[in-house]
Amino acid sequence: MIGNTVVTGLGIAADGLNGAADLLRVEPARTGPAAFDPAPLIGGRGLRYKDRATKLALLAGGYALEQAGLSGRADGAEPDETTGVVVSSNFGNLDTVCRVAQVIRAEGVRGTSPMDLPNASSNVIASSVAIRFGLRGPNLMVCNGAASGLDAVYWATVLIGCGRVLRVLVIGVETSNPTVVALAGRLFDGAAALVLESEESADARGIKALAAVGGYARRASGAESNAAALAADGGPAGIGLVCAGADRPRPEGGEQAGSCDLDWLLGPSSGALGALQSLAGVAWLQAGGQGAVLATAGDDADGSATLVLRAARGSR
Repeated sequence: MIGNTVVTGLGIAADGLNGAADLLRVEPARTGPAAFDPAPLIGGRGLRYKDRATKLALLAGGYALEQAGLSGRADGAEPDETTGVVVSSNFGNLDTVCRVAQVIRAEGVRGTSPMDLPNASSNVIASSVAIRFGLRGPNLMVCNGAASGLDAVYWATVLIGCGRVLRVLVIGVETSNPTVVALAGRLFDGAAALVLESEESADARGIKALAAVGGYARRASGAESNAAALAADGGPAGIGLVCAGADRPRPEGGEQAGSCDLDWLLGPSSGALGALQSLAGVAWLQAGGQGAVLATAGDDADGSATLVLRAARGSR
């Protein structure tokens, strides 16, 4: 097990998805590019020059913070040094980066906008979320391929487990703008967010834990990461749901478990996949699912990650 980290808030921002429970549907969702504008739902100022990935992350992150009882920490609030931010996205602000590069090539640096350059930073999504909500803990951006979202959840547990912060807002986000489509094909367009917190912190705040984070492993192959994560969690017994693509190996002990294939449901989601899997797993547990949730992502070329989620103590 990874310390005593629990999930206390969930948020999702995507066309056609109203909550984490929608990730358990059995029919593919409509996933058109830029199908809705998140800005009016976020509200407030300072969004004019933000790219779509940042806006989606802000919307989903706000929902997760609200459920976790942290919605008062927004623009102008007292800075919160007990909460960090970890965002996973492989393509996030690629459109901004490419646009700035094209301008520099054609006109030189003097042709760029002072509003565009900061948004071309690889960390702009995570930093924008932290600034918006006044979160002054560690601020990380993970761009690590298909397993990136599960890695982001893991690094959040590390920050909590070593006492650096009490809680972390984790967000996985991708967009399906023309720049991304030209490079990688059509992706899921949206963001998924969850608040991870130490069990002691949640108890002290009187916040209900939605699920507990169990074993995690990063290995060269899916079979290896599954086995290592389950070993870290105490063994393969009791797997109730496997969140993985059809091409991923089934873990030992999970042959009879239910399946949740979000790539089939939503289309490829790259860096957002692990966060989406985590939301689906928590929703399944909240709906009365019996046993553990095992989420696995990545591939044998770039490495595989596996994460176990279980019902929180006292939630049954």
